[in-house]
Amino acid sequence: MKSILVDFDLLTGLSDERESVQRRLSDMDGMYADKDAYDAMIVRDDTLVYEFFDMGLPETEGGIAFGTSMTYPGKVGSEFFMTKGHFHSILDTAEVYYCLRGKGIMLMEDSEGNWEARELEPGLAVYVPEGYAHRSINTSPDDTLVTFYAFRADAGHDYGTIETKGFRKIVVEKDGIAQVIDNPKWKE
Repeated sequence: MKSILVDFDLLTGLSDERESVQRRLSDMDGMYADKDAYDAMIVRDDTLVYEFFDMGLPETEGGIAFGTSMTYPGKVGSEFFMTKGHFHSILDTAEVYYCLRGKGIMLMEDSEGNWEARELEPGLAVYVPEGYAHRSINTSPDDTLVTFYAFRADAGHDYGTIETKGFRKIVVEKDGIAQVIDNPKWKE
């Protein structure tokens, strides 16, 4: 393995060297609490909700995977656009996110029911502890949430648990501010 040099724009998170992985509204079916609002939106437009750049490093023990993630502004009903969220396949893996642009919340929870919601804004980094599922949520009405992330390269991703159960909490706009509330669709 040799060193690599990768470019990405600090404001947009975009890279000229790599193709992003895109998640559209249709990829988020079942992730939002308000099914009626989701169904109405998907009929109108299959909006781009978020995308990320995995820098393509080998998934080897001892390596560090990194990239950028861009979550776009928008809501389904009153619930803000978000990433799907995931646990790592190697559960004792931590991850770091550094906010480059926008405002948002990193929502985290473990399998025991412990959860945290940390606000993100440019210049703030959040350490996601081992064993915690996590998702980025864009709470800005008109700006993209851009983060740089890093984690152990061989950790893998478990999206299935979140797709099946959801998160215990969701982030909605209420009275003009972002609020964390119980997820009415969460399955034990």
